[in-house]
Amino acid sequence: MGDNNTISEQKTILIVDDEPDIVNLTEKFLKLGNFNTITCGNGREALEILEEKYDEIALVLLDLMMPGLSGYSVLEKIKSNEDFSDIIVVLFTVKSFNEDIQKGKRLGADYYITKPFSGKDLLAKIKEILNVD
Repeated sequence: MGDNNTISEQKTILIVDDEPDIVNLTEKFLKLGNFNTITCGNGREALEILEEKYDEIALVLLDLMMPGLSGYSVLEKIKSNEDFSDIIVVLFTVKSFNEDIQKGKRLGADYYITKPFSGKDLLAKIKEILNVD
């Protein structure tokens, strides 16, 4: 009986992107999939949110090209902090060159989703990654 509670538990996703339209669209699709979302527009804010809420966040959708701290820098900081190094990080970017993908993997990215994306495909991929229906 207790196992059913974990199946219906909502997962929280941190969306990190400096483009408000992308953040809003992504958040809309994830909420349709019954995910909780937290959003922010830069890497520093993402790290602050992770410091406070790392135990609530199941996955970080992380843009690579942002002012200030790049997505790569944020990824490196996430994966080097033992408190939240186990959080799944999905790089979320227009940078789809093989060298960008390889750099992300070297730094510890778990998955890679390229923009533009369809909401249906994004939601399906996130559900697959988090193993939810």
